Amino acid sequence: MLHELSIRNFAIIDQVRLTFAPGLNVFTGETGAGKSIIIDAVSALLGGRLSGDTVIRTGAERAVIEGIFALSPRDAALIRPALEELGLDDGGDELILSRELNRSGRNVCRVNGRAVTVAVLEELGQKLIDIHGQGEHLSLLRVREHLGYLDRYAGLTEERARLAETVGELRRVRQALQDCLRDERELARRMDLLQFQVGEIEAARLDPAEEEQLLQQRTLLANAERLMELANSGYTLLNGGEPQRRAVLDLLGAAVHDLAQLEKLDPAVAPHRQAVEDALYQLEDVARALRVYRDGIEYNPARLEQVEERLSLIQSLKRKYGETVAEVLRFGENARAELEAISHNEERLAALREQEEALLGRAGEQAARLSAARKEAAALLERAVEAQLAELKMEGARFVVAIERAEDPAGPEIDGKRWALDGTGIDRVEFLIAPNVGEPPKPLARIASGGEASRLMLALKSVLSQADSVPTLIFDEIDAGISGRVGTLVGRRLWNLARDHQVLCVTHLPQIASLGDCHMCVSKSVVNERSVTQVRPLSDGERVHELAGLLGGNNTGASVLNAEELLAQGREWKQNRVPAGVKSAAQE
Repeated sequence: MLHELSIRNFAIIDQVRLTFAPGLNVFTGETGAGKSIIIDAVSALLGGRLSGDTVIRTGAERAVIEGIFALSPRDAALIRPALEELGLDDGGDELILSRELNRSGRNVCRVNGRAVTVAVLEELGQKLIDIHGQGEHLSLLRVREHLGYLDRYAGLTEERARLAETVGELRRVRQALQDCLRDERELARRMDLLQFQVGEIEAARLDPAEEEQLLQQRTLLANAERLMELANSGYTLLNGGEPQRRAVLDLLGAAVHDLAQLEKLDPAVAPHRQAVEDALYQLEDVARALRVYRDGIEYNPARLEQVEERLSLIQSLKRKYGETVAEVLRFGENARAELEAISHNEERLAALREQEEALLGRAGEQAARLSAARKEAAALLERAVEAQLAELKMEGARFVVAIERAEDPAGPEIDGKRWALDGTGIDRVEFLIAPNVGEPPKPLARIASGGEASRLMLALKSVLSQADSVPTLIFDEIDAGISGRVGTLVGRRLWNLARDHQVLCVTHLPQIASLGDCHMCVSKSVVNERSVTQVRPLSDGERVHELAGLLGGNNTGASVLNAEELLAQGREWKQNRVPAGVKSAAQE
């Protein structure tokens, strides 16, 4: 539910912070005080389209609206999947939405402190609040939602989920069928290509480690003369010697001899003699290794050519099939698997057609049962809504749940025809209304606005309250065009509705205001030659005076007594209310 709302520099609101209660929250105040501005601010918070220049308070550069929502387990189950998908879920039991409107036209929207687009704010807002009076937020006006309402009202959620699972499996099988039924000439061309690719890769007999070894071989073969020259030079310096220069090993041997003589005279030289002697032995090993290495070098142009050809083949395959030899081999495996699948295409086609027929039959049975249950529930829903409308003094109104189907040759056969099928079934549902006798039913979005529309929405919300998952409902001036007697009925409907939802209501009728669980007064005053809207919760005593004013009195004895009586009647009715879900006109 909406726990707290903060509004700053919005229209004639300087700064307001409101704390709401569960149940029925009512707003009263003089016309023009700013009651509907509060609703407009909520609409803006939910991503409503508006111009910053028209709503930002004169003299301010920006308007800021922030809402804190307390998430019950039911609310969390509704909103958390969307938050997780958007990466905005912090796991807490509060959700904070904010929107900043700037004169430049720039919007800054945030969810739990993270910047988002207006579209994201709107998507989340539709799951949190329904505003009657701002059609874009009222879920009952969105035809795509009507089928879900009917299914939840009828308790068909599980059956619908089972059908959706079957339809999903059917779609996967049909997609596989389409893949198998591609043009035969295309398949033939594909087979030729795959056979060539598989043959080319297999003929190469590639080894993932081969390329590195070949590159090393090529380096050695291409530089054989230079390798031999360098190895021979090193060996000669160590062991061969030259006429003008003695070999390193000869010099070290002489040094060892001299140090041995020195050691006889001074034993302290022994470690140095040993170090030189060790170096001599190590260099003798190096000299022998260089000689073997030099003698083993082979200048082989034919082998070099073979290595170059092999590397060229590997490079050619990599250009076609992958950046590495491993990727080339993996490409070959995939091509071989696809070739195998195409080769067995007829067998697979027969198996898929059999699967499709079985799944289509099962989906048809599930959809038929679901459709029959919907028709029964639709009749009950029609009667329930019309009964609610009659109690709200709209006796002649007709409410219709229109259920239609569209033919589709690819759909399941039901009642001798094939119908279009999706994850929701074969039915297309829309709620229609004929407010006046003799008029044909029309879509909800096309009914007249005002008290008539408000009462219709209230009747629908009352009947569908358990099926309606939106936690907070807002009715802006639901009492437009209705009398005080009807106002009492409307107020009681709102209070009953508030047992399953949080309800915010802007009203001018004391009969509705007297039933509020939280009563806020909206007033306008002039501060420093500027109009300022103020909102404050009323105590029990203040409510009496506010209701007396709404009754048309000037807080005289009679109007105060009437106000006190209204509040007392409201409290008594609440205490004696019928159990949730039971509607009784006699008790009302």
